[in-house]
Amino acid sequence: MKTKKITTIAMFCAAAFLVSLIKVPFNGFLDLELKSAVITICAFMLGPLSGLIISVIVPFIEFLTVSHTGPIGLLMNVIATCAFVCPAAFIYKRNHRLKGAVIGLTVGSLALTAAMLLWNYIITPVYMNVPRQVVAAMLVPVFLPFNMIKAASNMAVTLLIYKPIVKALRKANFVPRGEGSAKTSGINTGLTVFAVILLLTCVLLVMAFRGLI
Repeated sequence: MKTKKITTIAMFCAAAFLVSLIKVPFNGFLDLELKSAVITICAFMLGPLSGLIISVIVPFIEFLTVSHTGPIGLLMNVIATCAFVCPAAFIYKRNHRLKGAVIGLTVGSLALTAAMLLWNYIITPVYMNVPRQVVAAMLVPVFLPFNMIKAASNMAVTLLIYKPIVKALRKANFVPRGEGSAKTSGINTGLTVFAVILLLTCVLLVMAFRGLI
């Protein structure tokens, strides 16, 4: 099982990196992507520590290959990913039910938004080489909606694809039967509808911020 766990983590690292290549420009150097959803799914199955490991490995791979934001971008990437993934996985581990997953993802979304407002205020003036007052003026109109949309979209995608991925990995014998599954029967239609609406809302908000609608 240790070998299978390492293999599963490696698979999710590769999948999260590939997903991270698909970015949607939001504002200036801010890009939306969904790798946190992929990492959260692994963390739900294998635990918060596995999520933490991937949350560091994938941004580091991005830093070495495709990133143009340097060490500062790496730091912010790791903080944002960990802030979303780790609280969600920790709460889900304590409450291994559908309710625990929803609560965990909600807390992770709030943690991501709060953490990145703080770290953008601290780090972004150095990255942009501007006075701190300039960044402070951007917190509410730019960074707050960006991080809220990023968190909400990753939450929605996690809720939509978590169960099918767990079932597929269980059939492939990568995940033991019963591990990583919330204690609920069938597909929760209401939750699926909520996740779809949440994702569509995020898409519309991004289009609005980019002036496309």
